[in-house]
Amino acid sequence: MALETTRYRPRQRPIASARALPTVLPEFLRTYIQNAEAALAEPFKGITIDGAAFSGLYPIRPTGVATHPIRAAAEAVLAALDQAQRAAIQFPIESDAWRRWSNIHIFTMRHGVCLEAMDPAQRERALALLQASLSAQGFQTARDIMRLNETIAEITDRWEEYGEWLYWLSLFGTPSADEPWGWQIDGHHLIINCFVLGEQVVMTPMFMGSEPVEADAGRYAGTRVFAAEESRGLALARSLTAEQRRAAVLSDQLPPEVFAGAFRDNLELRYQGIRADRLTAPQQELLLDLIETYVGRMAEGHATIKMDEVRRYLTDTHFAWMGGVEEDSVFYYRVHSPVILIEFDHQRGVALDYDVPTRSHIHTVMRTPNRNDYGKDLLRQHYAQAAHHQAARTG
Repeated sequence: MALETTRYRPRQRPIASARALPTVLPEFLRTYIQNAEAALAEPFKGITIDGAAFSGLYPIRPTGVATHPIRAAAEAVLAALDQAQRAAIQFPIESDAWRRWSNIHIFTMRHGVCLEAMDPAQRERALALLQASLSAQGFQTARDIMRLNETIAEITDRWEEYGEWLYWLSLFGTPSADEPWGWQIDGHHLIINCFVLGEQVVMTPMFMGSEPVEADAGRYAGTRVFAAEESRGLALARSLTAEQRRAAVLSDQLPPEVFAGAFRDNLELRYQGIRADRLTAPQQELLLDLIETYVGRMAEGHATIKMDEVRRYLTDTHFAWMGGVEEDSVFYYRVHSPVILIEFDHQRGVALDYDVPTRSHIHTVMRTPNRNDYGKDLLRQHYAQAAHHQAARTG
């Protein structure tokens, strides 16, 4: 759906800078931060169906897929920064800064170094880190989200809140061939967490969204995101028989937001919808194509490893739907298994004045249930094995 700029009007609402918290916080922001801090105070448990994580899903193992390009790109970022920037960008691997991400455009808990504050050469190295970690499609989507954040600034003239480079990069641990480390980018509609251990990569939570999803004017006219995520989800829903639809459809109304967004790391979300083993073989292929749209944002080899994991649990995978199935319908869908959680939601206007969900505002999120968001289960096993080996050496 093309953006008809003249139909959109910026909504009047309290303004807080995307670069720093205001001296006096608006009430909605105070409440938001208080709730976030309460969630962060809880020990990490991961997303589960009932509060108890399944074990043995994510063993430490070789994959045969190199992570050297990611490591080299991170080292190049560090080499380009000055001393103060290096101090700001680096966090311990156990830091709770991993969990302090937020989709909202105003400044809340931003940390690391803002791309806007980097010089052009430093920014290119930061983007090269994303490019080394993502597929061509994944990198294109990330960059287009950033460009559309510039578009919304052009539409609303709220440059203190929106812009292409208002994204913060953080590094966790020290880039290494065998020790755990990672990186995060955090900002409006784009959050990627990338944990690396040896040849293994976990790239969740990954939140991607946009308002608008297409620019028909301005600097980035023609930019469009989430066409595949939208059309493939709709194709699967429309393939369902009446009986299958009775199992898959949860409501004709959309939720106000995805369930597994910011500060929902310990979400308990039961399986809902239709199980994949009740789908026909062609429908299962549609489901796998849909999942691959999200997993395929990772670099090719790592995406293949993840898709193999997804296929092992295909019969335990559930597809749920809310909303309509017409070509112009708005909708929400969820794909949920022991090893992946994906959500897609058409949203109401925030920067643009729409009080009902439209196709011009989309949120998506991908998670790794059962304790492995941020690579937490791999990190736990790494420490357990290291302690075991240390005890063996000193025993």
